[in-house]
Amino acid sequence: MIHFPAQRRSPLSALSLRLAAAIALVFATVAAVYFDRDGYRDVNEDGLTLLDCFYYAVVTLSTTGYGDITPVSQSARLVNVVYITPARVIFLIILVGTTLEVLTEQYRTGRRLTRWRKTVKDHVIICGYGTKGRSAVSALLENGLDKSRIIVVERNGAALRQATAAGLVAIEGSATRSATLNEAHVKNAKAVIIATDSDDASVLVALTVRQLTAGQVRIIAAAREAENAPLLKQSGAHHVIVSSATAGRLLGLSTSAPPLIDVVEDLLTPGQGMALAMRSAERHEVGRSPRELDSLVIALVRRGKVVTLADQAGAVIETGDMLVHVRDDRPHSTAAV
Repeated sequence: MIHFPAQRRSPLSALSLRLAAAIALVFATVAAVYFDRDGYRDVNEDGLTLLDCFYYAVVTLSTTGYGDITPVSQSARLVNVVYITPARVIFLIILVGTTLEVLTEQYRTGRRLTRWRKTVKDHVIICGYGTKGRSAVSALLENGLDKSRIIVVERNGAALRQATAAGLVAIEGSATRSATLNEAHVKNAKAVIIATDSDDASVLVALTVRQLTAGQVRIIAAAREAENAPLLKQSGAHHVIVSSATAGRLLGLSTSAPPLIDVVEDLLTPGQGMALAMRSAERHEVGRSPRELDSLVIALVRRGKVVTLADQAGAVIETGDMLVHVRDDRPHSTAAV
């Protein structure tokens, strides 16, 4: 099942609005009948009281119409034709409004689903919307990827609601199943990020993605244990990030070189100061040393491979190189200080 971002009001507010409209219509009808009460006749022939007017308004608007109170004067009949009959139709529309809203919402969802299936392409699929999955989505958004190009695959109901509340399209199901990944149009995807809670599930997801895409879609996976990283790569993952090993190295650095932890946190935390970024080499930069540029370049990406500045190949920028650099990620107001 595909879940789109919520675009509706709360049920309580919608119900309160309908209830207020129905009550207002009843009171308006009572006022119209009471104002011309002499033009009505009841079976007791003792005239209409205010309670009789309420009774007549309710049974008339609800189309019950017992016939014990009837309009006899020309003015009363004119009011029934001009006002009470249209009010009866409006009252019925209010009563069935919930059903109409459900049908309308189903129609809108169907239209959105059809339109989405026609346009989804070059998107990123996030398998798992836990802590790692949410962090991955945040990083993608910070780098300029539109929310419409992110699809979350998750089977946990609470996580699905979080994803749709964040404005993301979410697909309910297991990412280890081919049918679920096909719903996410994995063959047209730009990349698949595997952020499941267990390494065995990550391996199954990587194998399924590789089988469906014939290795044409980039797969990035997170592993809890370093010993599972080679298995994930054999399963089709192009990049594997070992969370336990990374956390361990940071813990070690916090003891031997505490300032490095601050630098790493600064690089990984958006809006704090420094941030890692990548851009294409410009024409006037080709042939120059990366160290001569105004921006702090720390590596080159050449034909899909990382070239460090310490290597002889990284001494000169070539056409088609991607520059990995450190940018100022502070808000403009802060950076200007």
